[in-house]
Parts: sequence; C-alpha cells; structure tokens
Amino acid sequence: MRDHASVLHLDLDAFFAAVEQRDKPSLRGKPVVVGGVGGRGVVATASYEARKYGVRSAMSTREARSRCPHAAFLTGRFHAYRDASAIVMALLREASPLVEPLSLDEAFVDLAAARALDDLEVPTVTAFAEELRAKVAEATGGLTASVGVGSSKFIAKVASDLDKPDGLVVVVPGTETELLRPMHVTVIPGVGPATAERLRRVGIHTVADLESVSLDELVRLVGKAHGASLYALARADDDRPVEPERETKSVSSEGTYDTDLTDRSLMEHLLTRQAGDVATRLRRHGLSGRTVTIKVRLHDFTTLSRSTTLPSPTDSAATVARLARGLLADLDTSGGVRLLGVGVSGLADWIQEDLFGETEDEAEPESPAVEVTRARDRPGWSPGMDVVHDELGRGWVWGSGRGVVTVRFETAETPAGPVRSYADDDPQLHPWRPAVTDAEPQG
Repeated sequence: MRDHASVLHLDLDAFFAAVEQRDKPSLRGKPVVVGGVGGRGVVATASYEARKYGVRSAMSTREARSRCPHAAFLTGRFHAYRDASAIVMALLREASPLVEPLSLDEAFVDLAAARALDDLEVPTVTAFAEELRAKVAEATGGLTASVGVGSSKFIAKVASDLDKPDGLVVVVPGTETELLRPMHVTVIPGVGPATAERLRRVGIHTVADLESVSLDELVRLVGKAHGASLYALARADDDRPVEPERETKSVSSEGTYDTDLTDRSLMEHLLTRQAGDVATRLRRHGLSGRTVTIKVRLHDFTTLSRSTTLPSPTDSAATVARLARGLLADLDTSGGVRLLGVGVSGLADWIQEDLFGETEDEAEPESPAVEVTRARDRPGWSPGMDVVHDELGRGWVWGSGRGVVTVRFETAETPAGPVRSYADDDPQLHPWRPAVTDAEPQG
C-alpha cells in the first residue's frame, strides 16, 4: 500500500455509445445500444439512457429490445472508438510515463511518476485529476470520464465506480478499509456470481464479513490462490504496480464487459467477431500476419495471453477465428472473464492463398455478437455505419431492409439532419471510412 493516493483509474463513460451520441446529434440524450443487432446479437455497450431500462453489456440484443424497444440499436464503428481511445491514451501518457491500458476505454496511471506532480497530497492530486478529465472532454469532443484515485489499483478502480458517470472520487489514504467494509463482496475482483454464492452460503455478504474470515477458512472455501487474494483485498492490501504495455507491430481488437463472461460459447463467438475485425483491417492495409494471439483478463484482473504461429501469413478471418478459439480452449475461464482480445502480429505484405483449404464462408461460424450481411452485389448497410452521398454528403445508416436503406445526414459537427431513403444499390450512396494512416496497424 502506498502512503499517498497516487494511482489513478480512468474509465470513459459508456464509451462506444458515447462516441455514437457524439457523432450523431439526433441520438444525444436518447437510449443507444451498441453491439449485434440481429436476433442472436449481444450488447457491447449501452448508453446511460438505455441503462435506466435495465439494458447492460453482455445481455442478448433480444432482451435489450424487449426492455428498451425505442433505443437506437447500432452495430458499432471500431475506427471511431480506436481513434477516440488513442487521443485519451496520448493525454494520459503526457501526464505520466507509467500508463497501463486495460482496454480501449480504461487505464491506470501512476501519478507518482507524473511530470507535473511533485506534491502528492490529496488537494493537489484532486486538482490534477479534474484538469485531466477536462482535457479528455475537450480533446475528444465531449466524451466524459469517471476517475478514481487511491493508494492502489484496487482502490482506484473501486473509486472510479462510485460517482458514475462523469465523476471524480479520491480516497484519502488510511480510509480504504472504512470505504470497503459496507460494500457487497462482489466489489472485490475475483468475486463473480459463483464465488459470491459460495460465500453467501456461509454468511459472507459484505467486505466486512469477508474481512472477519481467516485465511485458512478462505483457502478452504475458494482455493489457495483465490483465497489469498480475497484475504488481502478485503483488507485493501494491493501492491500491484502500474505496468505500461509495450507497443508491438500488430493489429488487434478487444472488448471489456461490465458483467464477467462465464459462457464459453459466448466467448468463442465474441472472439470470432474480433477476428473478423482484425482480418478486415489487415486486408484494408494489404497486410497479413503469422502469429495469432488472444488476450484474456480474468475476474481477478489477472491478464493471460496465448499465441500460436503459422508457417505462412494469413489475412483470413476464418483462420484467425479458429486459432483464437483453439487458444481459448486451453484456458480456465470458469471464474469469469472481463476482457477478451484477438491480435495478429508478425506482419507481412503477402498471403498464402487457401492455407488450410477453406474459404471464409465455409469456415466462419455465425456469431451472435454481430449480424453479418454477405451480399455479393452491394454493400451491407449496417445500422450506425458511416456513409456518404454524392450530393448530400456524410451521414449514417438509420436502417435497411427490403432493398431500401435509410440515411440520416448529420455528423458530430452539424445539427441533427434530414432523413432520406434510397434503393440499397443507389450508385450515389457509398460507405465512408476515415483516411488511413501509416500508423493505424499499431496495436
């Protein structure tokens, strides 16, 4: 435990949905759900307006629609999320050389290494965090972040959840256990539904209850490693350092989830979707890769990675997905997973055609996380995707079906715009993508 509150945790609020609301003025202040829009889809993120109706990440789209039928259901735009994340992470690295990204929308920052902070007393740290939040909002066009500051990663993470959205909580050193004791045991990393039920059966409901249990008893209840972790965290004992991740030449896609994932089939489908994202970006840059890696952050914040290397490079979504699912099969995820990611490295500018004698359509199973439109003669118009019309300019897909695509013409810089419908093969309507830069493939 540190003597000062010098670990900061920043969490961008309802990140994917907030980016959509920023870029689509007509959706501001309204419920937005990002994820798969088909019958087997899964919610990636819900805006706070949608959360009031009980919509949450990892929920089936079908259930989300039943709870909030008037929400805008969008497939998501990874390029926009990646770009916004890059802006925020750059700001954090300007503040401190020790930044540990957890996902696109979440990171720890070591304030003890901050260039502008010689004094780590609470008032100074609080002012620094407020200024950082203001910079994030200005640089990203209005995205808000919830920030917690404490004497450890655990406390900082707990603090950032206390005043969502757009809040700041600094936990004064020495008050950590007082803060934790009334909270439910699920506030502790590693206490998912299964562990919470096991603890409930022996009368452990709050952190205070957990604190009163001996180490030997906890080991008996949940095992040696898990028991030792719970014993320490119930006493706010966490000495994990902030560890910056080395950037590598790779293309990757990952997601973090509000509720720990326990369904192995769902995890496999999410990896399949991410593999598709990665393969699309590889092909856009004329690249391929030999090494496929998965990243898995467990319920207790332990991060695992597994990789496998092919004899020749590939840009096949089916191949990347199959290898990613195989790597997942070797990991114990029974305690719950909060982050999943797929990456391809060992990049090259050529591919070995049909390396495994299969095509994309044959090998890639249907994913519940996305609805894939396979149209040979026209683009698939997914709800929320960016488009441009030769006369009316940029907009986004409001909806499509039965040979018709409906577009609302607006951007982040314009007022809520008009809605127009077109034949889905209208030659004046095109998908829109931002200009590609040489740095984009960096992971």
